[in-house]
Amino acid sequence: MLKLLKELAELVDGSISGDPDTRISGAADIADAKGGDIVFAESPKLLVEAERSHASAIITFADAQAAGKPMLLVSNPRLAFAKVLGAFSPPKEHITGIHPGSFIGEGTTIGENPSIGYNVYIGKNTTIGNNVSICPFAFIDDNVQIGDNCIIHPSVIIHDKVTLGSGVVVHSGSVIGSDGFGYIQTSGRHHKIPQIGSVVIGDDVEIGANVTIDRARTGKTEIGRGTKIDNLVHVAHNVVIGENSMIVAQVGIAGSARIGDRVTLAGQAGIKDHVDIGSDSIICAQAGVIGNVDPGQFLSGYPAGPHREQMKLYAAQHKLPGLLRVIRDLERRVKELEDRSE
Repeated sequence: MLKLLKELAELVDGSISGDPDTRISGAADIADAKGGDIVFAESPKLLVEAERSHASAIITFADAQAAGKPMLLVSNPRLAFAKVLGAFSPPKEHITGIHPGSFIGEGTTIGENPSIGYNVYIGKNTTIGNNVSICPFAFIDDNVQIGDNCIIHPSVIIHDKVTLGSGVVVHSGSVIGSDGFGYIQTSGRHHKIPQIGSVVIGDDVEIGANVTIDRARTGKTEIGRGTKIDNLVHVAHNVVIGENSMIVAQVGIAGSARIGDRVTLAGQAGIKDHVDIGSDSIICAQAGVIGNVDPGQFLSGYPAGPHREQMKLYAAQHKLPGLLRVIRDLERRVKELEDRSE
């Protein structure tokens, strides 16, 4: 696929410094770039590295100084690069139709322009919207609602009474609507609490590979519109996640926690059950949240606290070995003085 720099400028609403007819055959990171590639640089330091690379053109910030390579000048280089990546990697086309090797249960309705692959199982009384792609070996249970323009990748399992909004993408191996983890212990035994609720996934949600989202005990587990969930995340029963949040890999969210809008949970963060995390908060990697969080907080550590304070504590911890040596030396000197005074 070959494009001219001026065509990419139209795509990202940018201006050009240099030859607008520069031929671009791909997009790459600076370190991997070869002739024909376009790269992006969102800082002066990266711009210097991009100029030294083998790339044929650079996407960079609008007030960048002239470089030795053609430049595409934009207000947000990272966003523009994402659009260019899309231009060089259009979405995979799914074969339209229903494969004869699939199974569709009684009372199920399927919208226009479906793509249902080999060995897909769809249960009874399920509703599939328009332009939905369900890839081979996916399992869709009874009484599921799937909105328009969804993509269900291979080996996804969606249990009964789950609702997906429009434009939802679920990647391979994910399980939505399995039983929540609920037991009552009596006489030394664990008695299972029936999990009879549902899961509701909002519009434009993307769920990574091998994610597990449990159904509610009663009511619903809910993922808000526009939220993106990375691989290997667990969302327990009755959790509510707001809109446009980012949940990074290996996060664990315990039952009935409530996550606000535009919250970022970084990798391996752990969220205790029944806590509320306010909107616009950032929880750093491997942090452990054990209490409610006000909106707009930036927390790290365990137990999670304000990031700046946690960094001070971390710095102080590294001074402890030296301080202990000083204390031991002082104790020795005090003892010597005491011995002399006797």
